[in-house]
Amino acid sequence: MSDASGVLAGRVALVTGGSGGIGAALCRRLGLSGARVAVHFRSGRGAAEEVATSVRAAGGEAQIFAADLADPATPGRLVDEVQATLGPVDVLAANAGFSRRAGYEEVDAALFDETLAVNLRAPFLLAQRTLPHMRAQHFGRVLFTSSIAAITGGIVGPHYAASKAGLHGLTHFLAARVAADGVTVNAIAPALVTGTAMLPGEPAELTPLVPVGRLGTTEEVADLAMAMLVNGYLTSKVFALDGGIAPR
Repeated sequence: MSDASGVLAGRVALVTGGSGGIGAALCRRLGLSGARVAVHFRSGRGAAEEVATSVRAAGGEAQIFAADLADPATPGRLVDEVQATLGPVDVLAANAGFSRRAGYEEVDAALFDETLAVNLRAPFLLAQRTLPHMRAQHFGRVLFTSSIAAITGGIVGPHYAASKAGLHGLTHFLAARVAADGVTVNAIAPALVTGTAMLPGEPAELTPLVPVGRLGTTEEVADLAMAMLVNGYLTSKVFALDGGIAPR
């Protein structure tokens, strides 16, 4: 099984935060595309195994990998473990995120640092570790999962908005330096997606904020993510998927 162009068939794809929500949907799609999927999780081993099992049941290949991305030494170890099991990483979907809702008055240094460690530092360290292989083989895909909060400020808190906005700068910096080597670097910025741990409130209270009149789905995010991953001419872009919340 493969995507329409076969671009991802046989490629090793690492999805952080792959045990649930957007990450799980993306893992399943990558498996259907023919990629060999590394499903990362922090603590939800059972959920990660369920995702891997669903990929295998559909004819794909998947393995699970545990790592706490708040630890600066972990991203490198995670990449090494994936390479030892599945091979060098060709596709990096840095999707894992940390969120704790707080007003700016309530955010202390520890919360700010932990949020940036998971949401910004870890994606950079993962990309730093995987890009040399991608450049050497003249093929690679990096996709960061941002948030509409990076564009609007959002409602989770300044720590979260800042961490996601940092991904946009990282996207543009890296993309310009690896594009000529056949490597694309992009970001996707969803908002108010059901079935995720990042939903900042109850669906009933959030729906009126969305012009299309409903919340998004993880499958819709995976749709756009896959379109971005198979397109070799698309790079240095941030796409918001927000039901019309932030026209731009």
